Amino acid sequence: MEKQNRSKSANTLQTWALFLMRTAIGWHFLYGGLDKLLSQGWTSRAYLASSNWFLADVYHWMSGLPGLMSVVDVLNIWGQISIGLCLMLGLFTRMACIAGALLLALYYVTYVPTAVVNSQLIELIALGVLAGVPAANCLGLDLLLAIKRLSKLQPKVSRQQIIGDAKDRAPGEPLTDRREIIKSLAGIPFVAAMGTVAATRNIRFSNEEKELVDAFTGASRKAFTFQTLDDLTGQIPMAKIGGSDVSRIILGGNIICGFAHARDLIYVSELVRAYHTPLKIYESFMLAEKCGINTILTHPSVAPALNQYWKQYGGKIKFIADCGWMEGTDTLGAIDYSIDNGASLCYLQGEVVDQMVKDEKWDYLNKCLEKVRRQGLPMGIGAHRIESLIAVTEKGIAPDFWMKTFHPQTYWSARHPQWHDNKFCFNSEATIQFMRNRKEPWIAFKTMAAGAIHPQEAFRYAFENGADFICAGMYDFQMVEDANIALDVLSNGQLKRQRPWMA
Repeated sequence: MEKQNRSKSANTLQTWALFLMRTAIGWHFLYGGLDKLLSQGWTSRAYLASSNWFLADVYHWMSGLPGLMSVVDVLNIWGQISIGLCLMLGLFTRMACIAGALLLALYYVTYVPTAVVNSQLIELIALGVLAGVPAANCLGLDLLLAIKRLSKLQPKVSRQQIIGDAKDRAPGEPLTDRREIIKSLAGIPFVAAMGTVAATRNIRFSNEEKELVDAFTGASRKAFTFQTLDDLTGQIPMAKIGGSDVSRIILGGNIICGFAHARDLIYVSELVRAYHTPLKIYESFMLAEKCGINTILTHPSVAPALNQYWKQYGGKIKFIADCGWMEGTDTLGAIDYSIDNGASLCYLQGEVVDQMVKDEKWDYLNKCLEKVRRQGLPMGIGAHRIESLIAVTEKGIAPDFWMKTFHPQTYWSARHPQWHDNKFCFNSEATIQFMRNRKEPWIAFKTMAAGAIHPQEAFRYAFENGADFICAGMYDFQMVEDANIALDVLSNGQLKRQRPWMA
């Protein structure tokens, strides 16, 4: 008897363990489906377009067909919801396990996994195990259905045969009692809890959209209405710097590094670093390339992410290194690191040059230029202050291209009497005059004054006043819109440009 009781306790424990595992996986599926359903404009297009493993060619083909993507998105959303509900309720469990495993397998082969065993593979294996468990041994609606079905087929059958109960059914006694009904409904509280979570989420977003004025009139509304690749009007044109093809709009890497220049909002740099997860960085690189932006200008610290993107995703985006300060080395060391890690062009970062000029380190500046040129790469000189570039030319130093901050002083904080990370080009007119007489290409940066000027105004101002290229920091949700603005500025034939194009 004691042995029988231990066996019964073990079976009960096993049953509840399987129920909890099934419910947890079902919760994950249901939450994923509801999250997509309640997220306005969700689509799997970018996810499929960036696939790089077994079915990459098929996924890339699918991502380019809007009609097919609409069907795929609907199947994805409602497939996850249906599988999640069935697993949590224990209804058609085997079918739901097989469908869930197939869906996870499709997810798993989308990307080369950074770890062979990940959460998708673990859940896939767990669903395989659950699919092999008899329905009558699982807590859920399948248990109730199994009992009802067998009661019709067999006039006398023991509970032990059906649900593991030691007591035999007497003739005419119903197979189901209150205990079996309660067991069959065990998943309903979890479904109700998920419904509460989903409703709360929906109410929260609805209230924000209805009650917060900024949600409709301010920049934050862009998060809900940003343009996609379907809205892209063309490809950013190219020009040459020292024989290297460079897009007229260059992706700025400051926000990826966390250099937000957010005036007195001290949390923003941490926020943008948190936003730019490795996958988000790769998605941003890929989106830039699809817009025709073939170059990123950034700190050497981003080089490992670029190398991973090139290797893992087959990306081609070029890398202009600012050769800025790196812990444990000087500018010459930063140059070596940048070139060793795939830089196509290099330049001396603006604040570095401003300090070199102030300290009159002319020999060191020349060494930096020569070091890059010996490697056959174009070398540029940057500055925040035009006085630094004037001093460089007076010393007879001529780079392959210039980097210079450039923006109008039309935003309110530019008129603040003290500098507090609010202004980056201190003399726009002097910059225009200096660049008008230079024959080398000019990349203008900080053209939007770190978000203070709309790109519509900033891009036109920079191109009309002599810039050959613009380095623009862009989040992924801004990229298509900014590309379209640049294309409009460059292609409408209305640029009142006095300086000839030097690239």
